[in-house]
Amino acid sequence: KFDTQSAEDSETVPSTPKQLIFAKYLKEELEREGLKDVEMDEMGYIYATLPANTKKKIPTIGFISHYDTALDASGANVNARIVENYDGGDIQLNPNMVSSPRMFPELLEHKGEDLIVTDGTTLLGADDKAGIAEIVQAMCFLRDHDEIEHGDIRIAFNPDEEIGMGAHHFDVEKFGCEWGYTIDGGDIGELEYENFNAASAVLTIHGVNVHPGSAKDKMLNALLIAMEFNALLPPCTPANTEGYEGFFHLMSMKGDESLAELRYIIRDHDREKFEEKKRQFQSAADRLNENYRSGGAVLEAKLTDSYYNMKEKLEPYPYLIDCAKEAFRSCGIKPETLPIRGGTDGAKLSFMGLPCPNLSTGGENYHGIYEYLNINAMEKMVEVLKKLTEEMIGRK
Repeated sequence: KFDTQSAEDSETVPSTPKQLIFAKYLKEELEREGLKDVEMDEMGYIYATLPANTKKKIPTIGFISHYDTALDASGANVNARIVENYDGGDIQLNPNMVSSPRMFPELLEHKGEDLIVTDGTTLLGADDKAGIAEIVQAMCFLRDHDEIEHGDIRIAFNPDEEIGMGAHHFDVEKFGCEWGYTIDGGDIGELEYENFNAASAVLTIHGVNVHPGSAKDKMLNALLIAMEFNALLPPCTPANTEGYEGFFHLMSMKGDESLAELRYIIRDHDREKFEEKKRQFQSAADRLNENYRSGGAVLEAKLTDSYYNMKEKLEPYPYLIDCAKEAFRSCGIKPETLPIRGGTDGAKLSFMGLPCPNLSTGGENYHGIYEYLNINAMEKMVEVLKKLTEEMIGRK
């Protein structure tokens, strides 16, 4: 029910003050549940510890989730409900909105399970409050079951992942782990240690506007130049790519004859192809500048790297992947390694010195009103996190 939506173009950390309302609540809950070293900094980053219950030398493991929600749909006034023993048919979200296997065939894989759904007007927020719930529940179980040996377990929750800033102010040294896992994936069993290299790109076009009645050989319409620019880019978009294929994604376009702005994200798993895509973006802007600068029009391209593929930082730690696979299998779940067609805080953290693969939560259809969460998968993920702590015994 907490609205924790983050916001782009904000100059504060976190990007929205309402995130701190939830963060304060979460900190107090961790204290009530008896976790140690619970602290929250002024930017809303929360850290806590479940102390070791053995004198064996066991590496400190970390579990991390983010509490902000996406910008793609409202996160306010979430009215969630449970669909018990899903029958495989349509789910009526509201009188005018249906979630159907015709649209989302993967729903049929959850027949007989309990699903949490929205009312069709907001997102659910399972991305990534489901991860938080699973981590906290696993810590509470281990707290109450001393027969399960474990070393120190550190947990952390952060703001602003959805705007690509979740790990930027994460204190890796304070966290004090040799490695960790973000719990921020989708369908149960997902194990991710490859992600896009990512950049944001903004093209600003200063046109030349005169009265259309006397515009011949004078007007340089910024909106038309914008369309010409987009046509110069390779035709790889999110709608026609999959797997390891990268893309240019035009997210917004606004303006008039005098001034236009186009916002893109650029993605590719391969670093060389990623760099080439950025060069293609800049080259298109340079080409049009050559064409139109003499007439007074100017194009400005600004490219900013967001994060890189964490695979290169995780390859030296194959046991992190092996441990996760074994934890899934021991819980009766088939692990599936997938390239993330997006980003994760773990990517940035891995480059900051904290190797950090990403694990599933059980949620699907993130970032929209059709988002849903499998309760049975959540319970399984609690088991997986418990097993992961056991897998650390004997590892060094």
